[in-house]
Amino acid sequence: MITKDFYSAIMERRSYYSISNEPVISDEKIQEIINMAVLHNPSPMNSQSSRVVLLLGKAHFTLWNMTKETLRKIVPAENFEPTETKLNNFRNGYGTVLFFEDQDVVKSLEERFELYKDNFPTWSQQTSGMLQNTLWTALELEGFGASLQHYNPLIDDEVKELWNIPSNWKLIAQMPFGKPTAAPNEKEFQPIEERVLVIK
Repeated sequence: MITKDFYSAIMERRSYYSISNEPVISDEKIQEIINMAVLHNPSPMNSQSSRVVLLLGKAHFTLWNMTKETLRKIVPAENFEPTETKLNNFRNGYGTVLFFEDQDVVKSLEERFELYKDNFPTWSQQTSGMLQNTLWTALELEGFGASLQHYNPLIDDEVKELWNIPSNWKLIAQMPFGKPTAAPNEKEFQPIEERVLVIK
C-alpha cells in the first residue's frame, strides 16, 4: 500500500545510477504499474501514441550488453572505461523500460488536423515525457531506483530487430531500474525566483 504523499513523491524522484537486480516487487506488479501509467497518460486529442516495452531478465542484460558493444565501436578505446562502467551499472539493474512513440499515430494526427500539423511531433515528445516521469516516480514509490537514458538512435535498429518491434515505433528513451545500492548525487537548485514568474 502506497502511503507517501504526491508532493513527497515528486521531490524524492531522483536519478539512481548504482542499482542491483535484487527483486523489490513482483514482475506482475511492475507490469500493473506500467499498464496504469500508459492507460492514463495525457496525450493530444487523446491520441494515445505512447508505446512501452518492458525488458526483464535476459532481455534486460541483452540490451545493455548490446549497447556497450555498439558504443565500443565509436568511443575511442582510451576513453571507453567510464562508458563501460556506466553501462555495466545499468546492466546490474533489475529491468529496463523502453519508451516509444507510434509515428503512424503522429502522422494520422498531422493529416486529420492540418492547422496543427507542425505541432504534433513536439506534442508526441511531450506525451512521452509525461509518461516517463509518471513511471519513474511510480517505480521509486515501490522502492526501485531508476534513471533516464538516451542511446537512441545508435541502438534503434538492433532493438527493433532483437524484439520484433514495429517499424513505426520510434525509440525515445530507456529507463534502467533496480534496487538502489547507493544514494543519488547531491542536487543543486537554481533560484526559484529566476525560474517562476507570478503575474496578477
